[in-house]
Formats: sequence, C-alpha cells, structure tokens
Amino acid sequence: MTVRVSTLANGLRVASDPMASVESVSLGVWVGAGTRYETPEVNGVAHLLEHMVFKGTRRRNAQQIAEEIEAVGGHLNAYTSRETTAYYAKVLKDDAELALDMVADLLQYATLDETELKREREVVIQEIGQAHDTPDDVVFDHFQAAAFPDQPIGRPVLGTTDVVGHLDRADVARYRGGHYGADAMVLVAAGNVDHDWLVERADTLFADLEPCHQQATSPAAYEGGEFRQDRDLEQLHMLLGFPGISYHDPEFYATSVLSMLLGGGMSSRLFQEIREKRGLVYSVYSFTSAYSDGGLFGIYAGTGDDETAELIPVLCDEISKVANTVSDEEVARARAQLKASQLMGLESTSGRCEQLGNQMLIFNRPLPVAETVAKIDAVDAQAVANAARRLFTGRPTLAALGQVGKLESYDRIAARLG
Repeated sequence: MTVRVSTLANGLRVASDPMASVESVSLGVWVGAGTRYETPEVNGVAHLLEHMVFKGTRRRNAQQIAEEIEAVGGHLNAYTSRETTAYYAKVLKDDAELALDMVADLLQYATLDETELKREREVVIQEIGQAHDTPDDVVFDHFQAAAFPDQPIGRPVLGTTDVVGHLDRADVARYRGGHYGADAMVLVAAGNVDHDWLVERADTLFADLEPCHQQATSPAAYEGGEFRQDRDLEQLHMLLGFPGISYHDPEFYATSVLSMLLGGGMSSRLFQEIREKRGLVYSVYSFTSAYSDGGLFGIYAGTGDDETAELIPVLCDEISKVANTVSDEEVARARAQLKASQLMGLESTSGRCEQLGNQMLIFNRPLPVAETVAKIDAVDAQAVANAARRLFTGRPTLAALGQVGKLESYDRIAARLG
C-alpha cells in the first residue's frame, strides 16, 4: 500500500500511510513553526502554547482531555522544536474518530485560560530550571547559541525564565494566530486507517481552520564561537561543532554517513579510540542537526577533570584525519546502520506518522522508502571524505560546562583543527 495525500479547500494537507495488518492508528498535526519563528521578546511562546492547548478547550477541560484518551487506552502528546511543533495521538483503530476529534479540538479551540496560563508558566519555569540542573542537556542550548548568536535559530526552545515569566495570553494568542493556519499544517495518520475517511472527517473537523499566511523567518547564518562556564561538576560536558547542512543539500546523506562513521555507535572511530582504547570518556558521539536552510554538525563528550587535557588533542586528531582515511569497509558499516535506523522506525505506526509529518513539512511530499535507501546506498568513501573536508574546514563552535580550567583555549583548539 502507498502513501496518499489530499488537500482540503482551506489548504490543509492530509496524508496517510496505511498499515492494514496492525490494530492501531497514530495520527496528528505537524505545524511548520517553532522557536525560530519567535522574536526575542517572546522566546519560549511556541513551547508555552504547546503546553496550553492541553489545559482546556471550549468542549473539554484539562481533566476531560486526559480521561477521554486514556479511557480507550490511548496516548496523547506533543513536542516543540526549532522549526516544528507536533500534536499527536496513538489509539486502537476503532478509536481513530476520538483521536482525530481531540487533536482538531486542541489545535483550534483551546481557550488559553488566564488562570491556567499563570499556572502553566510556572510549570515551564520549573522545566527550564530542571534543564539548567541537567548539564548534559543545557550544554546543547549553549552550543546552539554559540553557533547562531543573536538569531532565532540559536535561541532555546524552552525560552528563558525572565521572558516566559512575562508572557501573557495576548502573546500566546498572537503567536497561534500567526502560525497555526491551514497552510502551515499537515494532518498525517499511519496505521489501520482509511484515507478517504480521514479526508472526509478532516474536512468537517477542521472546517473553521483558515490560512495564516505565515511570515518567513530570518535565515540561519552560522557564525561559530564559544561558550564556557565553570561549574562544580564531576564531569566536563563539552560540545565541539561545525557548520552543518540543510535537509535539501545534495550532501545530506553523505554527512549522515560521516556522522555515523565518526561517532554513531560502538564501532565508530570516536567510541573506539576515545572510550575503548583510552578510557577518556563514558559518553562520546557525533550528530547532525539539519534545518530547512542550514545545520550543525556536533560532537559531544563527557569527561573527567583529569582526562580533559588528553581528550582534546585526541578528539581534534580524529576529526582532522577522517577526510584522508575513510575506508570502504567502515562506510559500508555506517550505511548499514543508517539504513537500519530508518527502516526499523517504519515498523511502528508512531514512527511512520512522525516521519510522514516531517517529510510533508520539509519536502512537501512523502519520500518513498526506496528513494531514501537508494540515496544512502549511493554514498561511497569519496563522498564521505568530501563531506568531511567541507564541514571540518569551517569555524568551530565550542560549548563547555563543568571544570573548564584544563580545557584549552578556543584559539588553541581551532589551531589544532587546522
């Protein structure tokens, strides 16, 4: 069976990925807006709105929302990222009507009650505090801000305590009105669901949804730089990164294979050299963060105070030499890992639903599995080497939290990287 896509009269796209052999349905709405669509004065409003839709609609209060979905054994959740906000549910196939009705209700008719908003602001402020107390989490926000200083793409998804504490109902409603329109959303479903039924019900349940004619966000302009903060921690949490690439870049898959080869698993270069052979870290890995118009390539390492001085030269050496030492064998292994992660995610309705939602927002179409696999298979050692040369010649970004006294200066680290 194949993915089908339809567009309603109001511009809302509806996509379904049928799986007749399963008993469940995952469905949701993916909104093409997140943190990078905020101004500095309301940083965190996208995430706060995500919280607020669960606090009551015209037809349901917060308790009814929770009880109705759990009464059928279902699951309802949401998340906010820098470019996307998603609201989704997973239920048994016979309860798809309830899940669709609830998602439509939350997105369109949340009341944004003042009393609930005051309470939820405090909840988010606690969430920000919890993130601050989790150094291997908050260091990523500092890394993002150092890579993209004074830009929407560089601001934290949760916002800051000062800003969130002053967000009012008008701020939240204004953000919703400017970004939660039919033309900025896609309704997706995966599992035991009929596409024609989905379109018919969506046409009714989302009838009041109008286009929002969303304003474009400012482009992501990587700059690089550093952030370091001395904190009394047992470990130094460090991120070293470089300018990445967008989802649309021809070298996207080569970069993904490079990340897997360099630090994507226990057989990766960084894990073998830095953890297994030298015992300098407990955790080390690389990752790619792609956006619609740019990205980041990063490496995380958590190390002890005594190991910091030895870690940096080894890490920089591994980065510097990868472009000239890529082997066919390790590229084949990295390709296999990347394909497996893609294909295994298709075994669940929730995995397929999320993948389809993101594809529709990023590429405006579903990507056939065979197309993705072919692009991964086409990556060879030369392509990975070319991607490494492109990425690792950029100005680095460094973020570090912990006992930073033995961490080399930014200029010294940049010099090691050539």
